[in-house]
Amino acid sequence: MRKLLLSIASALVSTKAFCEARFPKPDFTSGYQYPEIIHGVPMEQLWNVVDIVLLVAMMAGVAWAAYKRRSRAMIYGTSIVSVLYFGFFRSGCVCSIGSIQNVTLALTDSSYHLPWYVMLLFLLPIVFTLLFGRVFCAGVCPLGALQELINVRNMRISKAVSATLGIIPWIYLAFTILYAATRSQFLICRFDPFVGIFRLGGDLGIIIFGILLLVMSVFVGRPFCQYLCPYGAVLSIFASLSWKKLEITNKTCINCGLCIRSCPVDAIRTPQTSKMKETRMTGVRRIILFAILLPLFTIAGAFLVGKNSEALSRAHKSVYLYELISEVRGERLEGRGQEPQNSTPSTLNSLEVETFNAQGRSIEELKAEVDAIRHQYSIYSYLAGALIGFVIGFKLLKLSLKRSRDTYEIDSARCTVCGKCFEYCPQKGKK
Repeated sequence: MRKLLLSIASALVSTKAFCEARFPKPDFTSGYQYPEIIHGVPMEQLWNVVDIVLLVAMMAGVAWAAYKRRSRAMIYGTSIVSVLYFGFFRSGCVCSIGSIQNVTLALTDSSYHLPWYVMLLFLLPIVFTLLFGRVFCAGVCPLGALQELINVRNMRISKAVSATLGIIPWIYLAFTILYAATRSQFLICRFDPFVGIFRLGGDLGIIIFGILLLVMSVFVGRPFCQYLCPYGAVLSIFASLSWKKLEITNKTCINCGLCIRSCPVDAIRTPQTSKMKETRMTGVRRIILFAILLPLFTIAGAFLVGKNSEALSRAHKSVYLYELISEVRGERLEGRGQEPQNSTPSTLNSLEVETFNAQGRSIEELKAEVDAIRHQYSIYSYLAGALIGFVIGFKLLKLSLKRSRDTYEIDSARCTVCGKCFEYCPQKGKK
């Protein structure tokens, strides 16, 4: 409704300006100058301010509800507000998840100006996470809130499967940074599974994917948040370092196990007692082994992804255009070591090729641009691969670590502060 009203207002302004210009203005000889006419534009900046104020207020409200009131109902109510406002009213864009791309581009390209609004969308959830854990994920993020509202039961997924799927957000994050840094494309915006639902239209394939995720959310807690969200992966690092740690109960835990059954994201650590006492030397050897294996995984990841940098660079429109033109002209594709393919009529009449020819640019200019892009890919691909390798190695090593626990504890890195655990806990109230 808001967009419809703004469109009508803009149309009226344009019509008024057109009508005023239909007849020539009188020609004054006294040196009089006409004042500059400034037409009104929609106040999108005002809505940006409202977004930031509401974002801070909702995250502060979730923190208060979780740590002070320990109220699941208040957090659930925040999810409803987030879906209605940030989701359907604001169309789910620009969001904190997508801001990763803008921040990456600003850090790698000095010509790009990062809007203050997008910078705050990226930084504010991180600040609150450092203070109170993932309160943004609890019910402020519209994507997580939408999944939370329709979740009715939680099917248990094995630790091995969950740990394997948990690597996907980091892979997604690595390639998001790679393609944003090289100005190829914004992966998060292109494959956002819920933006089509919030906008009630868009790419059919993406909408179907979003619907499938929502159906899965009924039986599995927050599948997008757990196994796809790159911003959630970033927040998990800061959540593990958070100032305040959420507790299941303020009283003594009786190990009833109700909390672990209620947790939608498997963020409850079960009690376990080490059956075998190890010597100091055994622990030292394991630390040394970890120190050796982690760099090896990092180097292996960098090598595997970096060696495929040329293939990855074809996601850039200029590289794709250059190879298309080279194929049309019957030239050998540089660096690929293969004979030129026969051009089909559809390729010869390609709109991209026709547009390039109409611009009057030379193939040498395009080749110079492509060489610079491929050089960028040769650098960022190694960095992206190193990140993936490091995460895989770190997760494997983390699984091998075991610590004795007498009661159920919350894993701060995974916890989305939804409040279900202390709602189910029979040990309510203060100590």
